[in-house]
Amino acid sequence: MAKPHAVMVPHPAQGHMNPMLKVAKLLHQKGFYITFVINEYVGRLYLKSRGPNALAGLPDFKFATVPDGIDYDESCLTNGYLDTVVDIPGLEGIRLRDLPNFIRTTNPDDVMFKISISETGKSHRGSAILLNTIDALERDVLDVLSTMFPPIYAVGPLQLLEEKQIPENSELGTIGLTMWTEDLDCLNWLDKKEPNSVIYVNFGSVARMTAKELFEFGWGLANSKQNFLWAIRPDLVLGESSAFPPEFEAEIKERGLLVVWTLQEKILKHPSIGGFLTHCGWNSLLESIVGGVPMICWPAHAEQYTNCWFVCNLWGLGMEITEVRRDLVERLVRELMAGENGKMMKAKALEWKKAVEHAVTAPAGSSYVNFDNLVNEVLLSKFQSS
Repeated sequence: MAKPHAVMVPHPAQGHMNPMLKVAKLLHQKGFYITFVINEYVGRLYLKSRGPNALAGLPDFKFATVPDGIDYDESCLTNGYLDTVVDIPGLEGIRLRDLPNFIRTTNPDDVMFKISISETGKSHRGSAILLNTIDALERDVLDVLSTMFPPIYAVGPLQLLEEKQIPENSELGTIGLTMWTEDLDCLNWLDKKEPNSVIYVNFGSVARMTAKELFEFGWGLANSKQNFLWAIRPDLVLGESSAFPPEFEAEIKERGLLVVWTLQEKILKHPSIGGFLTHCGWNSLLESIVGGVPMICWPAHAEQYTNCWFVCNLWGLGMEITEVRRDLVERLVRELMAGENGKMMKAKALEWKKAVEHAVTAPAGSSYVNFDNLVNEVLLSKFQSS
């Protein structure tokens, strides 16, 4: 009997491709033939970081490349209107500034705004919508969306669903996507630190900052006197020299470690990690919840502003940095790692960790059930009726 065939076409950015790859692996585990589509530029980065066989795949798990040609632009409101509270069902109390920047744009030709409108319209033609979230985490929003769109299946966190359903020694373990070589020595460094004593810093695969912001973050971390592990990817800083001076290196000796890229999922589950300074991308947010780690949020663009609002206002898991100044960074890092607010957020993070673990656990976890229902009610039913 022929296998059902799933073609996966993620948005060509690391934070979008990673969860889509997890879905692909889960479907492969259910018996699907997989074709995973990436663009040529991203393909070259993966071959550079993971070696010439990075996209070899498996006999029934193939990678395909397509030509490039994506561009981005943004133009956003910058006045007091950003503090206006917006009436959105399921998001009571949210302000304009908490919405994705391409939604609050004043430019009618904004590329991401037009893509959002287009894709929202197309979603009505789908048989189902798959979301990397958890019923308990976004119940109000999911209830509202269920009245507007095709059936919605919340199947997150995909990281845990993958861990639960795919054996450790599976051949799928050789398949991965990363644009930069991951530093493995930092795990040994973490092993030598006390539990909950290190703040992990990573601003994702797309966010950019100025050299001034880099130095303010750096000196804020150094002045906090807390241990920290910071992943600084090669293109993080916008076109300026970003080398830290010798006195910075001397100040952070033994307490701070700078690397290019990390195995973030493993880092955030390491017992020495007690906090996460993040751009608040959705993958990073979920990985932090899986690890039971509270956050300091510095949203950079897109939906990260909304994610930050959820973390800080609804879930009690973090604090927002509103301005990149070393004194503010220092204060928030100390509060998260050693203050009373930090202790309360850590306790809340552990509560949410238990909730998301329950969601992926057989036989009654919501995400476990939802993924099975998606496969059987939607994907396989279409395949068997064809």
